[in-house]
Amino acid sequence: MAEYFLGTGRRKTSIARVKMTSGTGKIIINDKEITDYFNKQLVLNTAACVPLVLVSATDKYDITVDVQGGGIHSQADAIKLGIARALTLADPATISPLKKASLLTRDSREKERQKYGQKGARAKYQWSKR
Repeated sequence: MAEYFLGTGRRKTSIARVKMTSGTGKIIINDKEITDYFNKQLVLNTAACVPLVLVSATDKYDITVDVQGGGIHSQADAIKLGIARALTLADPATISPLKKASLLTRDSREKERQKYGQKGARAKYQWSKR
């Protein structure tokens, strides 16, 4: 039975469940290759793989990700956090470099709700004097 490491990442309304096993560096997101999932957007591919590049583990682990909710940018950030958390379980020596790069911190910013009597969260209707 192969040993695996789990990590959960969240960003806005996206939740990514990462399962990491030792392997060749294959990354599967929702049963698709990473390049196919992010529609060949190189920025999102590299953003999701930052923790692996930082600790030089791009070809050590096979990663399977189940991600849902939000848009593709918040999904990429959720995957990044999930991979970083799984890496710390796989090798505790990676905690220090990942923490210095602030990859183990969840981005807690959420969308602010729209208030009644206003146009949006902060925007107001224009006031007319006459």
